[in-house]
Amino acid sequence: KHGEGNWNAVQKHSGLSRCGKSCRLRWANHLRPNLKKGSFTAEEEQLIAQLHSEMGNRWARDVSDVNIFLVSSL
Repeated sequence: KHGEGNWNAVQKHSGLSRCGKSCRLRWANHLRPNLKKGSFTAEEEQLIAQLHSEMGNRWARDVSDVNIFLVSSL
């Protein structure tokens, strides 16, 4: 019901003075219920180091294949 969808409709029907892209980014970076905030766990740090050693700098682009969520500030 709530969450990802037609972001331009969110802007139109909410009366916000934000564009659809801004609404989408606000959801993705701040409001999404499963957004993980805070420090990385030891296991996450180890996985990031392992992925970087295996894939180099492209690990972040390919991380969507891995079943983890990363903080957007990476």
